Amino acid sequence: MDRRKFLKVGAVGAAAVPLASPALAQGTMQWKMVTAWPKNLPGPGVAAQMLADRITTLSGGRIEVKLYAAGELVPGPGVFDAVSEGTAELYHAVPAYWGSKSKGILLFGSQPFGLLADEQFGWMAHGGGQALYDEMYGRFGVKPFLCGNSGPQWGGWFRNEINSAEDLKGLKFRTTGLASEMCSKLGMAAEAMSGPAMFQALQTGALDAGEFIGPWTDSALGYQQIAKNYYWPGVGEPSSAEECGVNAEVFGSLPDDLKNAVAMACESLYNPVWTEYVTKHAISLKKLVEEDGVQIREFPEDVIAAMGQAAAEVIAELRENDDELVQRITESFLAYRDNVGAYKSYADNGQMNARAKVLGY
Repeated sequence: MDRRKFLKVGAVGAAAVPLASPALAQGTMQWKMVTAWPKNLPGPGVAAQMLADRITTLSGGRIEVKLYAAGELVPGPGVFDAVSEGTAELYHAVPAYWGSKSKGILLFGSQPFGLLADEQFGWMAHGGGQALYDEMYGRFGVKPFLCGNSGPQWGGWFRNEINSAEDLKGLKFRTTGLASEMCSKLGMAAEAMSGPAMFQALQTGALDAGEFIGPWTDSALGYQQIAKNYYWPGVGEPSSAEECGVNAEVFGSLPDDLKNAVAMACESLYNPVWTEYVTKHAISLKKLVEEDGVQIREFPEDVIAAMGQAAAEVIAELRENDDELVQRITESFLAYRDNVGAYKSYADNGQMNARAKVLGY
């Protein structure tokens, strides 16, 4: 893995030229996919290319998707607007990046002390989440689909050990989404930036700590070279859904079979992407410890308690948001989390606890 190649990805891409409609060549539509990631970055960059390829395949080649990595056509943070405005037909990113548009968007990606990867998909498919997802993104001319998940993210890379919640105060920390609001309430200086930019900020001392995704992706970006303390659990993001956003006008103009092809390409990748993360995170973590000298550390109990209180305040503010749609999204999320969580305390937790007693993990 060439980390330097990832770090060369610029914040500003080439000038964007809006498209009135998909270009047609002998009945084939040429679609541009813009992404928030360096090309083929382990994890999200790989998943983005998988999605581009799968849409092309499932459409029978009638939609040819060409992927543009962050900075190649538009900057990574600009992919939502590029699709909304018609510069590109679709994007691959995460909802955590669009909180400036609406706080309600953030709930579709991850929530502090929130949904695990299977629960996130369950909320969308069986708990009314997709209708709310469509309603929110429809305001911006985007048709959204979940298309993957990183699974539980990690607490972050820290230069120094964390012994109490007091140690968090004043820390310059990279994170995104609702996790950043939780961290701000703990007295941390939360900053959003790309994965490569986080490496540079840790290297220069502009950051004291930060979290990106998990061992597979994080090790490719080289954080272990600078900060050796790798903390768990990442309660700020118990999972992080990846999404595909399609220009709503373009999507609406498709015949039904191609609409279904796009939808199925996204849905069919959710589990393969998630399980690849889990598998390769496990392999990468072992290497980080055995070959790179990384110290795995658990957040102290008072830190988890403080995070829980801060997260509760974040959710309470969402419930009182001035936007009625944000309120409905929040209530739907809470109802699903509490209902399924109560069941899983017996089912999933019971199995994991029993396995730990017998096998030690």
